[in-house]
Amino acid sequence: MTTNYMFNKLKKSIVPAKSTFLLFCLCGILSSCSDYLDVDSTNVASEETQWNDITDARSSLMGIYSLLRSALADQNSYWMYGELRMGDFKSSNRIDLKAVINNDLNGAYPLLEDLADWRRFYAVINAASVFIENAPKVLEADPRYSESNLNLDIAQARALRAFTYFYMVRIWGDVPLIINSYDNGSFEGKPRTDKGAVLAFAKSELIAVAEDLPYLYGVGNQNYYDQSSAYWEGMLFNKVSAYAVLAHIAAWNQNYLDAVYYSQLVMANASEINASYSSISDLTATNGIFANRDPSRIVGFGFLYQGDEASREGHFEDLTLAEPFIARESPEVYVPKDSILFIFDYPYDLRFGLDTISEVYRSNYFTNFNSTLPIFSKIKVIRDGVSEGNYNIFSSAITFTRLEEISLLRAEALAALGRESDAVLYLNEVRTQRGLPLFRIDSGRDLIDEIFMERRRELMGEGWRFYDAVRYQRLKRNDEGFLELINSEGIYWPVAQRVISNNPLITQNPYWQ
Repeated sequence: MTTNYMFNKLKKSIVPAKSTFLLFCLCGILSSCSDYLDVDSTNVASEETQWNDITDARSSLMGIYSLLRSALADQNSYWMYGELRMGDFKSSNRIDLKAVINNDLNGAYPLLEDLADWRRFYAVINAASVFIENAPKVLEADPRYSESNLNLDIAQARALRAFTYFYMVRIWGDVPLIINSYDNGSFEGKPRTDKGAVLAFAKSELIAVAEDLPYLYGVGNQNYYDQSSAYWEGMLFNKVSAYAVLAHIAAWNQNYLDAVYYSQLVMANASEINASYSSISDLTATNGIFANRDPSRIVGFGFLYQGDEASREGHFEDLTLAEPFIARESPEVYVPKDSILFIFDYPYDLRFGLDTISEVYRSNYFTNFNSTLPIFSKIKVIRDGVSEGNYNIFSSAITFTRLEEISLLRAEALAALGRESDAVLYLNEVRTQRGLPLFRIDSGRDLIDEIFMERRRELMGEGWRFYDAVRYQRLKRNDEGFLELINSEGIYWPVAQRVISNNPLITQNPYWQ
């Protein structure tokens, strides 16, 4: 697969979304194919030569990852959907961000219209379907492309498609379920499919492909696309990644028996992918878990600085950092001081707390706490996280889940099932890592409250706040306003008007009509 062909192919599937940033990301990714994908960009292929050799398969597969990463990064969508909406962060000056934070999603702002448009995610789904349907042609055409290679590649494409559907259901609820490609331009309008059916499809796909997905790619003498396992760590969907997404599908469906089962598979097999709990220094370092190829990112999407993939947009730092990290007077979003002190209520918390000896606030999560707008500095991968320079270019990875997140999800599932003693073990695994005392069942404090408060602390800035609030209210049912939002399906985003105009079979979410 050549750079020219790959660009043309992805451009065809993504242009309808009219996203400048998405095309920018693709141009950057494809221009660095010879580095990241090890593709000879001087070999120009035409439309007629596609699916003829192993490089066609490799570039097309990596293109799916690139499209998904770009869809999540576009307009900082990943954090708009999961972190800012009704969350702990406040906007310092942007009224469109205030609309997201205040759940005013029908506001007349270009940002909201772009966020409500799901077509960039369907570009991912279509690219995956195109690959699944056409990759077998390479097996017939190129003897270097083995059947095991084909099975690995198709398993990843199916997993990425399933993950994308799960991600879309959390945002919009009912979405059209499309499992065949429309690469020839013959895509016909299709109505929305019940969210339960879409999640059932995603679950069945992940269960099926978990058999074919490896723990590690390129182990021993069996390089994967000419690269050893170290090259692919933290970059590709593996067996444990599938288990992690299955655990989250189950938790979102309140099927906590399945959530316990799949989270246990993650915990039991984490060492197989070299994943481990992150120390506070690794979690907050400029070159820690959010940078480079880190196996502890069980599901994540990296931006390699060496591959010219660093950018400004598509990283939480674009919204959170200011002086002394980058040349900007104030951050666009921040956590108010009173919220910080409420959330991090234990002085010995390594993430944020008052050092009782020096009487100075720890700066792992927040810098300049005593300033008007504290800087959220947990994630701060500027350039490559190592080189000098404070200009606004970042390369931090979008990290969907890591071992601490799964440990707390498992604690949630166990507590929901009444297995409190078991739940406390997983809660305390994270608490002790961060300098907090062990939680005791006889403490008089509610276990589920403590689990979700620990998620609020540990996962701040990682895109979980809104989704955690939904799951918490489904369990506790103690906030009438939020329960009304759930019952009226106001937890889902409106569908962009341009999507509805292009497909009259699509109806608007009733809450936003």
